[in-house]
Amino acid sequence: MATGRTHRPATRSRGIPEATVARLPLYLRALTGLSERSVPTVSSEELAAAAGVNSAKLRKDFSYLGSYGTRGVGYDVEYLVYQISRELGLTQDWPVVIVGIGNLGAALANYGGFASRGFRVAALIDADPAMAGKPVAGIPVQHSDELEKIIEDNGVSIGVIATPAGAAQPVCDRLVAAGVTSILNFAPTVLSVPDGVDVRKVDLSIELQILAFHEQRKAGEEAAAESAAVLRAPKESEKGPDGDVPAVMPA
Repeated sequence: MATGRTHRPATRSRGIPEATVARLPLYLRALTGLSERSVPTVSSEELAAAAGVNSAKLRKDFSYLGSYGTRGVGYDVEYLVYQISRELGLTQDWPVVIVGIGNLGAALANYGGFASRGFRVAALIDADPAMAGKPVAGIPVQHSDELEKIIEDNGVSIGVIATPAGAAQPVCDRLVAAGVTSILNFAPTVLSVPDGVDVRKVDLSIELQILAFHEQRKAGEEAAAESAAVLRAPKESEKGPDGDVPAVMPA
């Protein structure tokens, strides 16, 4: 079975824009749902709605894959699932190590979607000696002293960092030195990596802060609308003898 160490996705060499690459997993998720319901074909409008993008953008994205659909029929769901999976490199096995098995790391280890999406958790690693040997999601935790050997033995090229912020950069440096070239970072810090190493950052606190900004803005807009409504309401002195606002206000 192929491993991530010797095979890389073909997206960059084929000139697919990064924005399109970022949307491919959204399309794949929507298509997988259709496939599970045995839906044979889907129109660009239906698939775009399911993925949360507009249909023109979807058709442009698929043109980079050489997939244009059939007028009046749409796209073949199973073929698109295969095509996008192949483009993302998910038709092969990608061994992954998770470093930092606290609450978040344990939750990631227990996530059942890795295997169905082309990823295999090869090892769980933690610096706490008390964690060594303890099973998490059926996988025994290994001490961080073994990190380099684990990466070499399993041909790992993707590492997940779920450590506290202070430990993230040293862990990152060791991963890179051992040959890891792609890192998913859950630690609340920015990592410094050399050219040729890809980092994707997931920061839940930042996402919540962005949502808080939008909530605050919506609350401000509602307050402004209420103030405007109060200002537009007729005063008692402006009402007619029956309490109605006269059609023509007196000079």
